[in-house]
Amino acid sequence: MAAGGGRNEYGCSLQELRTLMECRGHEAVSKIQSDYGGVDGLCKRLKASPQSGINESEVPSRKQAFGANMIPPKPPKTFLQLALEAMQDYTLIMLIVCALVSLAISLYQKFRTKTPGETHGDDSEEQAGWIEGVAIAFAVVVVVLVTAFNDWSKERQFRGLQAKLEQEHLFDVIRNGQVSKVLVNDIVVGDICQVKYGDALPADGIIIQSNDLKVDESSLTGESDHVKKGEDRDPILMSGTNVMEGSGRMIVTAVGINSQAGIIFSLLGATGEAEGADGDDKPAPAQAQKRSANDKPNDPEAVQLTAVSGAAGSSPAGGDGATNHVDDEEKKKKYSSSKEKSILQAKLTSLAIRIGNVGSLIGAVTFLVLIIKYCVLTFAQPPTGAGLEFNFTRDLQKFIDFVIISVTVIVVAVPEGLPLAVTLSLAYSVKKMMKDNNLVRHLDACETMGNATAICSDKTGTLTTNRMTAVQVYLGGALEKKITKKYSDYPKEISEMLCKAISVNSGYTSRILPAEVANELPKQVGNKTECALLGLVLDLGKHYDDYRREVPEEAIHKIYTFNSVRKSMTTVINRPGGGYILFCKGASEMVMSKCAFILDGQGQPRPFGKPEQEQIVRQVIEPMACDGLRTIGIAFKEFVPRGSGQLGPNEVPLDGEPDWDNEDQVVSRLTCIGVIGIEDPVRPEVPAAIRKCQNAGICVRMVTGDNINTARSIATKCGILKPGENFLVLEGKDFNKRIRDPNTGQVTQDRFDQVWPRLRVLARSSPQDKYTLVSGIIASKMSAGREVVAVTGDGTNDGPALKKADVGFAMGIQGTDVAKEASDIILTDDNFSSIVKAVMWGRNVYDSISKFLQFQLTVNVVAVVVAVFSACVISDTPLRAIQMLWVNLIMDTLASLALATELPSDELLERKPYGRTKPLIDTTMLRNIVGNALYQLVITFFLLFCGDKMIDTPIEIGSRVPTEHFTAIFNAFVLMTLFNEINARKIHNQRNIFSGLQRNLLFVLIWITTFVLQILIVQYGGMVFRTRGLELSHWLWCLCFGFGTLVWHQLVITVPISVLPSCLEIGGSTEQEIEQILEEEQYDQMASLTDVESDINKKGQVLWIRGLARLQTQVRCCSITVMCLYLPLI
Repeated sequence: MAAGGGRNEYGCSLQELRTLMECRGHEAVSKIQSDYGGVDGLCKRLKASPQSGINESEVPSRKQAFGANMIPPKPPKTFLQLALEAMQDYTLIMLIVCALVSLAISLYQKFRTKTPGETHGDDSEEQAGWIEGVAIAFAVVVVVLVTAFNDWSKERQFRGLQAKLEQEHLFDVIRNGQVSKVLVNDIVVGDICQVKYGDALPADGIIIQSNDLKVDESSLTGESDHVKKGEDRDPILMSGTNVMEGSGRMIVTAVGINSQAGIIFSLLGATGEAEGADGDDKPAPAQAQKRSANDKPNDPEAVQLTAVSGAAGSSPAGGDGATNHVDDEEKKKKYSSSKEKSILQAKLTSLAIRIGNVGSLIGAVTFLVLIIKYCVLTFAQPPTGAGLEFNFTRDLQKFIDFVIISVTVIVVAVPEGLPLAVTLSLAYSVKKMMKDNNLVRHLDACETMGNATAICSDKTGTLTTNRMTAVQVYLGGALEKKITKKYSDYPKEISEMLCKAISVNSGYTSRILPAEVANELPKQVGNKTECALLGLVLDLGKHYDDYRREVPEEAIHKIYTFNSVRKSMTTVINRPGGGYILFCKGASEMVMSKCAFILDGQGQPRPFGKPEQEQIVRQVIEPMACDGLRTIGIAFKEFVPRGSGQLGPNEVPLDGEPDWDNEDQVVSRLTCIGVIGIEDPVRPEVPAAIRKCQNAGICVRMVTGDNINTARSIATKCGILKPGENFLVLEGKDFNKRIRDPNTGQVTQDRFDQVWPRLRVLARSSPQDKYTLVSGIIASKMSAGREVVAVTGDGTNDGPALKKADVGFAMGIQGTDVAKEASDIILTDDNFSSIVKAVMWGRNVYDSISKFLQFQLTVNVVAVVVAVFSACVISDTPLRAIQMLWVNLIMDTLASLALATELPSDELLERKPYGRTKPLIDTTMLRNIVGNALYQLVITFFLLFCGDKMIDTPIEIGSRVPTEHFTAIFNAFVLMTLFNEINARKIHNQRNIFSGLQRNLLFVLIWITTFVLQILIVQYGGMVFRTRGLELSHWLWCLCFGFGTLVWHQLVITVPISVLPSCLEIGGSTEQEIEQILEEEQYDQMASLTDVESDINKKGQVLWIRGLARLQTQVRCCSITVMCLYLPLI
């Protein structure tokens, strides 16, 4: 248990630290200074060293004193609660009422006193009248239990997934004097954490040292502006916020339920221990199940609250976050998260609506026909009818029967196995994609990727190896295309300044370590560009650690960290003898534009004007870029105290402390040391992968921050650009000029549509340019099927583009926490070829679902026609309830498993993507469904009325005992369905339906198992399955009918699809539906980058737990129907 309000062995109580974290800005600085004597005093009280951290052995005692960095979730719903929720479905309630009424009527008939001479038909029917009501009630119970079990198991799977993600969330912590990655859940109060650009902070803390640190606190305060943090400005860092710029170190002061995020979760009732936030310092029980502070509770509504208002209403620095809370909540209700409705889900919803409408119409007609027929046969005078009078009990029973029969028709029309097929296909694909280096965070992204028409890819690490090496240098006025010189071969003024500039002006976490295996290259750790520069220092014969020991990280005076606007990094250190030295590195054009001097061949500064800069661009930078090299400029500037003697031409006199906030003035009039050409080779597998994408109808575009010539060279090597093709290669500046209205400066879709179809490379681009590109392509209506866009990203600022895209890929190795949270899929190897595998799996998912639809709807069409005909014409049915239970619950379940586990093949990449608007059931599938259903109906009705002529079974309609006649019809129907399952494996007019069958042994096993079970049911089912054993000749006839399905299918696919009108296609997305989805997405973009994390976690949870919510209701309907709604027909 955590300590209470009193002091503990660490000299600070839990309540004391929580009170400290409520301070902000200068108030916090003053409180830390007055109460603890500064940050060093706080570290001393907490027994933590600012340099070496805490000892690993202290972790258990600190957890005991201050609690663990975990927030207990709300307890999961019990099985009983889930069962009660399942019973709230309106269909189940209706059936329960029907069951009660049926039971009441049967009991009334059984025990009421009969008048003399009164007859009620077959006594056995009256004696068994209670069976119908009990059967319906039993079916409801079964469906409720199955639904509750499914929800319970899904919740367990979701919690397991969350636990797995927690195990992968690591943070840099200093312990025992070493920087190590520690699980977020293991961080304790007193830990010294290193924070950097892109980190999502896992705990509250106080800054010890910082460099240009800016944090996005919008999730807590509602303020969209990034907050500058610093030891003397605002030292408070809060959990749940994101580091947007800079780096630093902090000492952890609050974790878990006592952190700002934990307090908010408690106030919202989103944790298992809401009382922990009331100031009583009640800790989380050790035995309770817990989760990371960054994880969201397993309740969609609670998650939604935390995503929007959370801290806004309870944070001491509330800002105006609470003001907009109500409006935001209303908008979120209006626009349920756009990515919850993927392309496939939208089409499935459209399909369900269309099928439901058709089923409802047929059901209503059936009910009307039954009522009219009953009224005529019952109340009409002889000889037309029986001439009976109105009898409430009898007529009510018939009315209930007709209602149930009509509902049966409606529900039979729905493909009840579809949700299972979708779930199985997605789950199977997600599991397999893990082996292909695709960590799918959202199930819908898997199938959406199969519809992708465009991929906007980063260059570094995705298309290239991200193993960078310095291969060319321009130093002292000479270009060296192959680096052979050593430190001593250059003037000391050049070599010393170059080595120091590289070593100090880099992240100290960037290092080059010895190879783990002999004969392999050294291991690059950290930023790969910096590692290439550090490798140059090693090649010159020096070691970067020697310079870093002279200038330890805490001695650095100021850092302007790299970002997409600066495209450079600048570090300021103290100069021996007073003053400062500024080192700058970055994109060569950016650095050179800030230079006024350059070191010549003797290491002396000389003026470096615009003409000389343009000459170096032409003679050095452009040739390097054309070789595919990334060009890095290195420069410096010296601030020398006035009166220190004669100053050099490039030295700046210093009267006092420079205005470091005036970056433009500080980082100007630099002295250029040289230009480094860094090679990042194209991954050997990328050109082939891009060719596959192009053959598959997917346009690949490169979006990079590199020089335009470098980008063009790499794009050519990858195959994105091909000689002789008229494609555009633009810089971000030119791109914006072309797409923006010159008068308003706003992007217009018309101007954008003139650019994007030919655009292949966007160089020197910013994250905003990437976002604009993705948004514009998605919104464009130039393509008939509308574009589906995938995008890759690794930086924090890539979050909006990743979220806007239909599928966002984050880099698993180089990606920041924010980028990963904003993504749908994480590439664990940062490799473009893994995206191609995701395309294959996505198309495979889409095709697997289409295959099952083709199979299932054929069964449903036959079942609906037989049910309507039987009810309205012959008043009997050849397909009994228990038999349909086998066909629907067992056979369809096995079929969904068999068809959902087909492995992808390369032929999937030989066709164009479907896009957004293509119907789920197109004319090809519709032809196959109608054609095969027609064959089955002809055989079924032929056997029903002429079976005695072909298979020598007497026609026995109306018999209350199993007959060979109806058994043969049932057997033929099942075998035709079983053989049609083989037909369903191909949906693109392929003739060879057995192709690839040997690769799916599960399909073969399931098919054989189903066939064997059918034999057992027919021969030994008896009264249970309403069957009678068939002779061998009857079996041979049924097998012939089944095998005839294969032959008939070959004839069906010969029919040209042009004979079917396109208006019959089902499941397509209309322009209005697409615009609605895009409108929802547009609202999503208003959220801050922190909202990306909470929104997307919510989406993943909703998709995982609720899945295809609209279709789940229909699953329950169908499960009930196949078990009992046919009972009135028995």
